Amino acid sequence: MSSAARRTLVLIAAACALTVGGLLLLPGTSRGANPVLKGGVSGDSSFVISLLDPSGTPVTHLDPGTYTVEVSDPATIHNFHLFGPGVDQKTDVEGTGNVTWTVTLTDGTYTYQCDVHFNIMHRTFTVGTPPPPPPKPPVLKGSVGPGHTISLKRNGATVKRLKHGKFTVKVRDRSAKLNFHLKGPGVNKKTGVSFKGSKRWKVKLSAGKYVYKSDAGKHLKKHFTVH
Repeated sequence: MSSAARRTLVLIAAACALTVGGLLLLPGTSRGANPVLKGGVSGDSSFVISLLDPSGTPVTHLDPGTYTVEVSDPATIHNFHLFGPGVDQKTDVEGTGNVTWTVTLTDGTYTYQCDVHFNIMHRTFTVGTPPPPPPKPPVLKGSVGPGHTISLKRNGATVKRLKHGKFTVKVRDRSAKLNFHLKGPGVNKKTGVSFKGSKRWKVKLSAGKYVYKSDAGKHLKKHFTVH
């Protein structure tokens, strides 16, 4: 074989070596692979669930993108369920084995859990920039005692008129002879007459008239309106 023919064969072989799946790869490059997340649950004798990033660290936050999730499920009483925006993948509770999923994660919050024991085998992580949490409900501060006094305030001012919505009511009951009772459309919350201490209530106030009073104090009764 002539030297020219040998050079031609070498060039052809080199071109074949640099071509994979119809894509021409330049020297020093390779096809990109999805990052691999390792998920799994423990065997039947324990209650552990995990999801690890490529470095072996528990996942708490990821960038948006496509990932390969390799799940190990050796248990007949657990499963591995991954769900969130655009994703809902799970193994069988009674089945065992290994599965691989390809998932595309977008901005938001994702959950992985065992559906049977979600109260103890439950974790979440964020992807990208998740939406901000909803604003906390405004706080109303109620007080009864010491002495023959009762009040309900917001930002230091006595409540007379409120816009309908959800509120947190923090009550300080300083009297063992009086109580604090909030009542109106959809709400009926009160402390005990002999109770002394603090209470926290989450309430939803609707349009209408509300009263806060002491059931044991004849003249301790005030009103406000909700619109």
